[in-house]
Amino acid sequence: MQDLPAFERSDDMVTSRDLGREAMLAMQAVSEALRVTRMVEHEAASGALTKDDDSPVTVADFSVQALIARRLGQDFPDDILVAEEDASALRAIGSAGVSARVVDLVRQVDGSSTPDDILEWIGRGGGSPGKRFWTLDPVDGTKGLLRGGQYVVALALIVDGVVRVGVLGCPHLLVGEGASRHGKGGIAVAVRGLGAWWSSLSDDSMQRLSVSDVDDPARARVLQSFETSHGDVGRLNRAINALGTRAPSIPMDSQAKHVVIASGNADVLLRFPSDAGVHEAIWDQAAGALLIEEAGGRVTDLLGRTLDFSAGRRLSYNRGLAVSNGLLHDALLTAIQCSDSE
Repeated sequence: MQDLPAFERSDDMVTSRDLGREAMLAMQAVSEALRVTRMVEHEAASGALTKDDDSPVTVADFSVQALIARRLGQDFPDDILVAEEDASALRAIGSAGVSARVVDLVRQVDGSSTPDDILEWIGRGGGSPGKRFWTLDPVDGTKGLLRGGQYVVALALIVDGVVRVGVLGCPHLLVGEGASRHGKGGIAVAVRGLGAWWSSLSDDSMQRLSVSDVDDPARARVLQSFETSHGDVGRLNRAINALGTRAPSIPMDSQAKHVVIASGNADVLLRFPSDAGVHEAIWDQAAGALLIEEAGGRVTDLLGRTLDFSAGRRLSYNRGLAVSNGLLHDALLTAIQCSDSE
């Protein structure tokens, strides 16, 4: 990826093209994928499978992974894709109906695609991280999709272990006042060194994202995962109490939480692993971490270490997640230490 020049335009004149070829094409791929997820939201529950780890996967997950793998193969044929889903689930006994629907959805975008093409595209997500690769969570927050909550399509480009481009397609998020509520949706994009931006699905305008200026822990607005099974709730609650915030924490699915913090509508996000051996998948953090950093915030693990995306498909050198607007990060890490000592 080439170094990009500083902007010579005002924020209200910036377009996706100004963010570079990788960001522009990634946004186009995610926008295309969002049209598919919106089409199947009402039927997602009836088209869901359960993976070996008991997490759900839907026709939207498979269709999005196929479509984005297809686009990346066209635009960046030499790049590796490291994605969440596995084509073997579609080949499993009892998933014929899901397979047929995935084929139908993908063909609405690419009418010439065959079932074998689609399985091949999904299978491309099994690549191994290398010097330059993309990482994808086709539907981050599948349970949010199933219950009608927040979910995102998360795509990021990693070069030499550093996230260079992050794109989060958010079909129901409202950025601005009341950003935790449902809205018309948009695409959040960050390019290292060029800031974080929000492009509304309604008008394609580009709005720069910036974290809040809250520096008093008592005023901190805390986000947490909607699903309590995603972490150690006891330690989370102890850390929130130690931080001293007066506001109740807000549950939300997916990396939509990262967008809310990047937009200044929340200040803190914590994730304690449920077990010491559990490490975050890179596709669950790459795009969101860059977005928050480029919006002026800070992202580390629970020990204050920078997230290391060079370790493989998981953040094996990190433990948990600590996210803030930057001004609150030292207080947040202190609160985490206090929760560990109790």
